Amino acid sequence: MGKKEAILESLNAMCKNTLMETLIIKYIDLGEDYLVASMPVNSRVHQPDGILNGGATMALAESVGSPTSLLAIDMDKFSVRGIEFSANHLRSAKSGIITATGRIIHKGKTIHLVEIKVEDERGRVISICKLTNYILAK
Repeated sequence: MGKKEAILESLNAMCKNTLMETLIIKYIDLGEDYLVASMPVNSRVHQPDGILNGGATMALAESVGSPTSLLAIDMDKFSVRGIEFSANHLRSAKSGIITATGRIIHKGKTIHLVEIKVEDERGRVISICKLTNYILAK
């Protein structure tokens, strides 16, 4: 198993007994400056009218935004806490798989700004989100 696969396995293992497990969020890819997770769109994450709930979209985005910062710090010395989150929902989905890709757009010593783009299976943007993370010394 390579380093990338080991990190993804570790991230997915942290999801046991959490909201991420409930929503079936899976970490599926990462690189030098990004992290990607997916979530199925089904009745579990629908609004009563049968479309994707914006809160579920935000849960997916935040589930990518915090670990994006986590992967960029020394986890033995620091932890990550989200302190502000915003989302612009541009379209919705009724079914399929959506993916969220997080990238740090500002990496300070104590503040990271992470942009998360949520897309459907056809690559259409569902939401653009921003998460401000506070980097906290342990």
